[in-house]
Amino acid sequence: MALDNIVTVVGQLTADPELRHTKKNIPVASFSVAHNDRIFDRESEEWVDGEPTFVRASYWRESGENFAESHSKGDRVILVGKLKQNDFTDKEGNERSTLELIVEEAGPSNKFATTTATRRKGNGNRSSSKPKAKASASVKAGADDAGSDDDFDF
Repeated sequence: MALDNIVTVVGQLTADPELRHTKKNIPVASFSVAHNDRIFDRESEEWVDGEPTFVRASYWRESGENFAESHSKGDRVILVGKLKQNDFTDKEGNERSTLELIVEEAGPSNKFATTTATRRKGNGNRSSSKPKAKASASVKAGADDAGSDDDFDF
């Protein structure tokens, strides 16, 4: 049995994702999500919000850029990734540690909203061994033709 550290987090974005670039010009989107369970209180016969859980997350490279361009504060998102522990010493000299989700896949939740996906051109889905077809203004992304940006036959 193989063990892995893959987790799924569903929650609301607490702020717009912050897109920055490292010194080596690698894009990374940083953001946090909040999740809280709603509990039915039988005495008051009302739904009550539970304690929120906040998760910091980083989404790297072009996927992070896509995420930052596509989502904003309040959006409900589904994140899949690995937890990473960061140890540090605070200003008072105390040893601290935090958990951060390094996102591998992300998307909008359709539980309370509808969404539309738009495929980006040139997203690296085509293997380098295949010749690239010439683009034409009449070719639509996702069409079943040689101008498509991916290797998938839908």
